[in-house]
Amino acid sequence: MKQSLRFQQKNLLTIILVLVFLWSLHVIDWKEPLLHPGGGATFLQIIEAIIHPDLSPEILLLALNSAWLTITYAVAGMTIAIVIAVVFGVLASGVLQSSQKPFSSLSKSFFRAILGFLRAIHELVWALLFVAAFGLTPYSAILAIAIPYGGILGRIFADMLSDVNNEPIQSLQSTGASRWQLLFYGYIPLVKANMISYTMYRFECAVRSSAVMSFVGLGGLGYQIQLSLDDLNYEEVWTFVLFLMAIVIVIDGWSSQWRSRLAKRSSRFSLLSFFISFALVVGSWMYLYVVEHASLFTLFTDENGQYAKKFFLSLLGVGEESPAFFSAQSWLPILQLTYDTLMMSIMAIGIATIVMLITVVPAARNVANGKLTMSRSPFHWVSFLLIRSSYILSRAVPELIWAMMIIFIFQPGILPGAVALALHNFGILGKLCAEVIEDLDERPIRHLSSSGASHAQILLYGVLPSVLPKFLSFILYRWEVIMRTTIVVGFVGAGGLGQQFKLSMSYFHYSDITLIIFCYLLLVWLADFLSELSRKIAK
Repeated sequence: MKQSLRFQQKNLLTIILVLVFLWSLHVIDWKEPLLHPGGGATFLQIIEAIIHPDLSPEILLLALNSAWLTITYAVAGMTIAIVIAVVFGVLASGVLQSSQKPFSSLSKSFFRAILGFLRAIHELVWALLFVAAFGLTPYSAILAIAIPYGGILGRIFADMLSDVNNEPIQSLQSTGASRWQLLFYGYIPLVKANMISYTMYRFECAVRSSAVMSFVGLGGLGYQIQLSLDDLNYEEVWTFVLFLMAIVIVIDGWSSQWRSRLAKRSSRFSLLSFFISFALVVGSWMYLYVVEHASLFTLFTDENGQYAKKFFLSLLGVGEESPAFFSAQSWLPILQLTYDTLMMSIMAIGIATIVMLITVVPAARNVANGKLTMSRSPFHWVSFLLIRSSYILSRAVPELIWAMMIIFIFQPGILPGAVALALHNFGILGKLCAEVIEDLDERPIRHLSSSGASHAQILLYGVLPSVLPKFLSFILYRWEVIMRTTIVVGFVGAGGLGQQFKLSMSYFHYSDITLIIFCYLLLVWLADFLSELSRKIAK
């Protein structure tokens, strides 16, 4: 009876999600032309440029220097993020708090709320706020990466520490170990491998985030991509994109090797990885101080303090007769933009999911090698390599850079924003869901294949029933991430709250910015709540 009820709930959830996606499409005015007059020709030029990127020595040297700057900002940001994550993650886990329940629960909730706020706001929004407060300094980018990534890492670290098996901890407690000793000799050794694994994944994400800091005027690969797009030089664009892809692939491979060696307790590779990480951290901070002449202490000068004070007071509406957040006339258009932003996120995850479902079966390694379908063909390997390559390209290019290119093709509005978000996320979804298929019990699928079932039938009757709960979890998780990112694609004319945020920053309407951020945070928290609720049903 319970299984039947759960099955009905999952089916109902799937139907609701499909209907919500279809509802989001009504926001687009399909009667109006969706493409620029020259959008089709521009699209062909961008695609053609992939085949022959600019490989001239000066462009390659520029790409190499820009890649190093991108990595430097990412490493420096992650250094501070790890400190934030460890401190607040331990406090949010409750492992150091007293065993008195009311105090312990209150303390954990307080620190989890701080982590929730830090990770709710996208790094590019933080960057724009820091540039307005402190000026165009590398630390505007570094702190913009550090704060949200510290919040994300801290939440994961807290969950890892909270979920530790109690038996080893109780054994240590019986010897009279203090809470600090329990932390360093009990909790951390048990979760160290998972902490390193997730930190490496977030480092890969930080590199992409570092690339989009170009939008606020800071250097790196994103800055060069933006300049090349402004000049309509798509061959240069793809050169810089290929360098960004190469960085992501190297970090992904390094992370995978480190995880597997940690599982096998290979101390030699782990030690080598630690020294490489240490060298990157030292090299990045030395570069910032020696070459960029960027001292962290310059942020705390009296002049910067005055600028920052004036800016943050302006956000609170100090000095304004009628701040935007107290005006009904300001709320109405912002609420409409909030609705458009919500629809953009739903449309984006819907498009990404559809493309993922079309491509995910041939993207699984056990389909390519014939273990799952009991049929081998060179074509399977060709389609596997092509689709997996598209996944790498898709997720290696940040959403903002996709939006910068797509805006040359589509008319401004939420559709190009949704397409840009979908393009980035379908590769992530595809990789995650293909790995789910690779971990499947192959015997039921083989029975279907041996009875003559087509690939579509294998997907509908064999694969999807087994993997749908995990697929739904990944889809809902990515929707949470997309909701945070919707504001970013709006910065380049893709509609929603982001476009209005950029205009308000340009016209110094700071109380408008506070209202926009408030509505944006409501959307992020709404997505978190609905996603968590839906995941419980999907399990």
